[in-house]
Amino acid sequence: MTRLLRGIAYTVLPGELVLMVCLVAGTRPPAPVLVAAEVVVLLLLLTEAAAFVRLRREGRTSRECVEELVPRAVLRLIGHELRLMWSLVLWAARRRDGVGPDDQAFGHARDGAALLLGFTFVCVVETVGMSFLLADVPVVHEIVLVLDVYTVAFMLGLYAASAARPHVLSADTLRLRQAAHVDIRIPLESIATVSYELLFSHDKKEEGVLNLAVGAQTSLTLELSEPVTSVGLLGRERRVHTVRCHADDARALLAALTRARTAHMGRTDRTDRTPV
Repeated sequence: MTRLLRGIAYTVLPGELVLMVCLVAGTRPPAPVLVAAEVVVLLLLLTEAAAFVRLRREGRTSRECVEELVPRAVLRLIGHELRLMWSLVLWAARRRDGVGPDDQAFGHARDGAALLLGFTFVCVVETVGMSFLLADVPVVHEIVLVLDVYTVAFMLGLYAASAARPHVLSADTLRLRQAAHVDIRIPLESIATVSYELLFSHDKKEEGVLNLAVGAQTSLTLELSEPVTSVGLLGRERRVHTVRCHADDARALLAALTRARTAHMGRTDRTDRTPV
């Protein structure tokens, strides 16, 4: 049933988008086509609601119901957009996400700021220009204005996500992040070696290697004794044994990580030696 609903949605929603484009462009499809399209969309929504209620009655949580009815890739894209917008709020409030009172945070936004803010400035100029060009076409002007404003917010969100979501080192875990789409936790006991290695070129097809480049560069290389799972933007999972990342002060992160690993191994040794 769930697969059938997804198949219908993949067919109906693009068709609805085509009709909207036609209406905006000034081409009005025949009235029966418009009525049929709206009826199909309404029936799809009602069927989805009925399926949601049925799953809830089976004892599933609301989150599990949504994950069952909505494709994972769509959920992850929505989650990504929400994290970007929330990052704007955190950035404006000068707060950071996921940093506890005993954690150490290491920023990684500095070297990518010029590029992202430069693109944002270009988007602002494009927004103003399109507003003048489309001033005589009110409907198209309003639609394009909304899209342009959202694009500016999106670009600012990318920078804000990098600034408000730093790398975090806790007593037993290193949390590496990249904007709002990468968030990977590496247990300290899984790190075999860590070294300062400044690289400006990376092979994207390299098997088992995750490159978290900022401004096309990485500065730290972590070799893992046990692979960890990295989840991509659309939910694709891959096992990685080498992670390359960048930090504004990479040497400080290296020193802190070395101390944390030493302290963690000392605690582990004492625990192992505790008599039962």
